[in-house]
Amino acid sequence: MQVLVTGSSGLIGSEAVSFFDAMGFSVTGVDNNMRADFFGPKGDTQWNRQRLEAQCRRFRHLTLDIRDRTAVDQVFKSHRFDIVIHAAAQPSHDLAAKRPFDDFDVNAVGTLNLLEACRRHMPEAVFIFMSTNKVYGDGPNRIAIKEQETRWDFDDPAYTHGIDEAFPIDQCLHSIFGASKVAADVLTQEYGRYFGMNTGVFRGGCLTGPHHSGVELHGFLSYLVATAVAEGEYTVFGYKGKQVRDQIHSYDVINAFWHFAQAPRPGEVYNLGGGKENAASLLECIDLVAEATGRRPKLTYSDEHRIGDHICYYTDLRKFKAHFPGWQLTHTLSQIIEKMTCGAPHTTHSV
Repeated sequence: MQVLVTGSSGLIGSEAVSFFDAMGFSVTGVDNNMRADFFGPKGDTQWNRQRLEAQCRRFRHLTLDIRDRTAVDQVFKSHRFDIVIHAAAQPSHDLAAKRPFDDFDVNAVGTLNLLEACRRHMPEAVFIFMSTNKVYGDGPNRIAIKEQETRWDFDDPAYTHGIDEAFPIDQCLHSIFGASKVAADVLTQEYGRYFGMNTGVFRGGCLTGPHHSGVELHGFLSYLVATAVAEGEYTVFGYKGKQVRDQIHSYDVINAFWHFAQAPRPGEVYNLGGGKENAASLLECIDLVAEATGRRPKLTYSDEHRIGDHICYYTDLRKFKAHFPGWQLTHTLSQIIEKMTCGAPHTTHSV
């Protein structure tokens, strides 16, 4: 089986490469290290590419910009792929506002280039798009919440299990990043529903793991671990540090992709995160990191929250589990943090 992975040197892309290589599949990775352009030296992913080339026997790397429509088409024209994992993205709210053309061209136009090339040359392939829960904009902030000692939580029984896929995505504030991901998200759905392609959309929560070249603008938990280990300065942006996210290990993300690829549902959408069981506030995560490392970051507080930021968000996983009952989370939040502390120099997704 042949697999194409975009953003192959990033967190989700590199996990996909390792996952499918271990299964004996041939994996082609597409990445141009644009994360270094977006975030500077700390965002550089070359170390991850080199790790994959050293460890994965069936992996080959292509340096390619997904905004280059001709080059993308040529890759699909000259190769055959059974599965396409599209994980390349501009992932930062703040950076999107500063570089809106780059953000939209990478996230929306790049996705269109890949979808159309796939439709033209191998419409039977499974095409999986790594979307984001930011397509819901700040809509989740309209849900009634309650303040507890260390976290905010939903105060509406309709959201006992978290946010599901029926939650509206329009008539709210998204950030420019959220808007570009909405465009790509809906496009991918449409190529499934309109053209009948085997497309699947996964709206990720906080995706994390030890192979994340994260920075302050993108990389919440892993950036927190790295900062805590170095006992460096960490800025809490708004909501008293009680904002809640659910964390999911990158392995569990790719395992979900594999379950979908074996029985695709064209144009389907799934929310994918750690769920309520892996949800914690920033303050609670700091305590968990301290338990694992004995160290804490030096905290500074800002009353300014990031535009479109969620006060509380965790994923309702019931739809995906109902469609694919063989899938389950394999990493608890404590286990995720423990693995990160073993690789802290490179453990650096943003609240």
